[in-house]
Amino acid sequence: MISVGAVHRDLADQPWSELAPSTTVLVPVGSCEQHGPHLPIGTDTLIAVTIAERAAARVTGCVIAPPLAITASGEHQGFPGTLSIGSEAMSMVVVEVARSATWAERVVFVNAHGGNADALRAASAVFARERRNALIWWPDVRGLAPAGDLHAGHVETSIMLAVHPHLVRTDRMSPGPTPPPSIEELVRDGVLAVSPNGVLGDPTAANAADGDRIVDALVEQLIAMLAP
Repeated sequence: MISVGAVHRDLADQPWSELAPSTTVLVPVGSCEQHGPHLPIGTDTLIAVTIAERAAARVTGCVIAPPLAITASGEHQGFPGTLSIGSEAMSMVVVEVARSATWAERVVFVNAHGGNADALRAASAVFARERRNALIWWPDVRGLAPAGDLHAGHVETSIMLAVHPHLVRTDRMSPGPTPPPSIEELVRDGVLAVSPNGVLGDPTAANAADGDRIVDALVEQLIAMLAP
């Protein structure tokens, strides 16, 4: 497990006079959507914040912005608690956040929600066109996740057991459909139509040790992006 230093800097806690021009702003990007009957609605946001905090504790010059917590979650429509602004609005929000940070050296969006893919790809195209120093980090879970582990399954549940165990309802864990639906089915029909409990994967064997291992790997990925 990564040893996290006592110091990390939350942007919202700092006076402007203490922010250097060389600052890197980490913006955690999550979601407000169902994560099965056992995980909190803010799971993606909590994971994004954890990864950003642990990277910022090891990389000089990073501050952590308030997270973007209501994003593009239309595929979870129909589940109580889900709030979404859609991909077009989400893309605009990301672009305008980056445009506003002219005082910083760069902005890195730390994304932990797969449903933001279209929005962030569109934002990336704008960043490239405007030659803006804004990057988007995506978790690469290849080799870390079982096949078909798409949502509220082994990976996310293990991470939450490692970092916020008090928020996991272990007595409510249940697997999703087998075989798991395709991405095309999810986009076309939404999660509720293919998984009544909202799970796409199997959380029943999730554990904190796996969660620590996965978080450590993802933090290393982010640090590699932040390295000069």
